[in-house]
Amino acid sequence: MPDFSYKARTSAGEMANGTITAPSEREAARLLTGQALFPLVVELADPGSFKKSRRRVKGQIMATCYSQMASLLRSGVPLLRSLVVLQEQASNATLKHVLGEVHDQVQEGITLSDAMKCYPKVFSEIAVNMANAGAEGGFLEDALERVATFTEQQEDLKSETMGQLAYPLFLASIGSLIVGALVVFFVPKFGTMFDSLRERGELPIVTDYLLAFSEGLRTQWAIFGLLAVVMGVLAIVKYFNTEQGVVLRDRVKLRIPLVGPIFLSFAVARFCRVLGTLLGNGVPILKSLDISSDAAGNRILARAIDDATENITSGASLSEPLSQSGYFPGTVVEMIAVAEESNALDSVLVEIADGLEQRTTRKLNLAVRLLEPLLLMVLAGAVLFVVVALLMPVIKMSSTIG
Repeated sequence: MPDFSYKARTSAGEMANGTITAPSEREAARLLTGQALFPLVVELADPGSFKKSRRRVKGQIMATCYSQMASLLRSGVPLLRSLVVLQEQASNATLKHVLGEVHDQVQEGITLSDAMKCYPKVFSEIAVNMANAGAEGGFLEDALERVATFTEQQEDLKSETMGQLAYPLFLASIGSLIVGALVVFFVPKFGTMFDSLRERGELPIVTDYLLAFSEGLRTQWAIFGLLAVVMGVLAIVKYFNTEQGVVLRDRVKLRIPLVGPIFLSFAVARFCRVLGTLLGNGVPILKSLDISSDAAGNRILARAIDDATENITSGASLSEPLSQSGYFPGTVVEMIAVAEESNALDSVLVEIADGLEQRTTRKLNLAVRLLEPLLLMVLAGAVLFVVVALLMPVIKMSSTIG
């Protein structure tokens, strides 16, 4: 049986923490209550010990897995037997291994969502939260079907976006190679021609900078510069994996010109879709808000939703705190306010998500199409800079000879 770490209060009000062995989180809480402790937090003591999979599984494969599990459960197949069937049919080695581990943990008494949470590279956060809500609300098969649909939509959007980005990325790669070859192999040949101008102090500053940059790329300093860039990128990636880094990354994503509103719209759409799905399946609004805030995929937006949850607890409506946060479009807030009055919040939220995703997809397609001429302008500007920097001293030398 797994070990659970806990934080609890004694009957005297003092804090106590430690570990306890139990078949499930709920049973661990019950054992703590029997020891005259009031549990505040109960979680797996070392979930990292279960994270044996270091590889990700493609979203399309996971969508198929969720859909097949939903079909098995809807047909009356027990959860443990469903996991065995899925493991036997899995063609992906990583998924086969993970499903076996999940089966063993569920057999020991751990809930399906807690077992899935141990493999964040395989099961997304929204899948874990939806499985948790589905298990508690008695609609696990519907929740998994929703996750499968959502995952397929995300994969289709990703594939469409990458398909549109293929040509701009190819253009950027070829253009960078051409400009790099010009600077490294072509520009140095002009260095000796311009020595006389440099000695007289008549060499244009842009040409001097270009020659110095070209010389730097041809020496060992280029290697040190490349290593510095690589180390800097690795340091940034490591920082973004921390809690503070995730918050900073999500804040920066929302403030990027042109792209920031797209990230925000997709996050709001995810929140609305998950919240509407949970409310439509009878999950209480406070529990639904708690799950859907994590499903938004952005910590800044999740904090705004948590603040809205606190206001709802005190008796306020949902639309008011969402409007005050400044992250939700006015049209969305207005539709939520009308839906609250008409008691149709679940269906309206799903409609909002559909509309937001369609509009945002169009914006994303437009942004990708604008990227191609922008890259052409940047590459043309780089080539123009090299040509002008080399022609200026040639023209100067010609005028001097004349």
